Amino acid sequence: MLREILEGFEDVVVIEGPVKKELEVTRYLLKYRDRPVLFKDVEGWQVAGNIWSTRERIATYLGLSRDELLHFISDAMENPSPYRTVEKAPFLKNSTEDFSLRELPVPKYYPNCGGQYFTSAMVIAKDKDFVNVSFHRIMVRDEKTGAIRLVPRHLYAMWKEKAEREEELDVRIVVGNPVHLLLAGATSVAYGISELEIASRMSEKAFGRPLEVVNLGGIPVPVESEFVFEAKITPELVDEGPFVDITGTYDHVRKQPLVVFERMYHVDEPIFHALLPGGYEHFMLMGLPKEPQIYASVKRVVPKVHGVRLTEGGAMWLHAVVSITKQHDGDGKNAILAAFAGHPSLKHVVVVDEDINIYDDREVEWAIATRFQADRDLVIVPKARGSSLDPSAEKSLTTKWGIDATKPLERKRDFERARV
Repeated sequence: MLREILEGFEDVVVIEGPVKKELEVTRYLLKYRDRPVLFKDVEGWQVAGNIWSTRERIATYLGLSRDELLHFISDAMENPSPYRTVEKAPFLKNSTEDFSLRELPVPKYYPNCGGQYFTSAMVIAKDKDFVNVSFHRIMVRDEKTGAIRLVPRHLYAMWKEKAEREEELDVRIVVGNPVHLLLAGATSVAYGISELEIASRMSEKAFGRPLEVVNLGGIPVPVESEFVFEAKITPELVDEGPFVDITGTYDHVRKQPLVVFERMYHVDEPIFHALLPGGYEHFMLMGLPKEPQIYASVKRVVPKVHGVRLTEGGAMWLHAVVSITKQHDGDGKNAILAAFAGHPSLKHVVVVDEDINIYDDREVEWAIATRFQADRDLVIVPKARGSSLDPSAEKSLTTKWGIDATKPLERKRDFERARV
């Protein structure tokens, strides 16, 4: 539960006084970008944000070092394990159809946003034996409806099949979950592999127990959720947006499915998770699950890969640093191309040697300054498919570029740093 999680952190900022959900929550979350913030009174509700805003906090909660996170997530994606169905969950204590989305502590984050937005919500849907869990922003439209952003992935395919028959897709929407559930919900795996099973593998490795769920109308829901909504995604399309996405710029208005909220459940004294768009927590939850994909792709062409980091300066989406040990002089360039293949939204990558700390921007820049020549070590891939979130791209076409900041093998000694 979020309350117990927050009590385990020493750096939580507690805001006692009343705070408005429109813009004021954002101001505090921006002020304390890398510290958890607990709001005791957001128009009568408790709210928390920036909970998972650093790698170190995520790793510590899971009993890991920072460097182990990549392999922990990778293992869960490759070895999903069954979850356990139980009879009870704390959120089942409070159930009602008499609620208004307008009155919940759903923030309006930025002045030009289309309205209040669920940003930490994960949607659970079931197709026969397959259970899909994924993040989707939802713009509140009125007391019981919202517009849900669906990109052409698994939930979109499930909704599309129903919509073509003029049917609604039954879903459960959960808010306020531990980080292993959030990381699992942000992974990209093949259709048929359930993110609940990925979360269960993380739970087993971190806490020695499988993920527990309850059966809520035929759909499994994690027992650790703070808020749960029974809802239906309809065939009807409505305006969604504008919305500030991970790059900190406004995404445009588009037609998206209408979602109808029917019943709300919540724990006693619930805490609503406000995930700041374009904030560090957004970076972590969206970016960390992509690092294992880049790692696996690079490792196919370079045997010794030591680490991958999507950088905060690149919104943990567009820029990366990869550490390798070269065996051949072309390995740096091969690593660049493989990184782009592993994360197609990637726009810029720097490849460095194993003696460079990829988590230290000064060391990475030093490697570029002393080991890189543009006419020799720069890789440019024009007009490649990139990220729709990049405002500089044209129709999602972007010029990708990589920097090989590794030492030439035949002159390695000339590039060694002086050490004591």
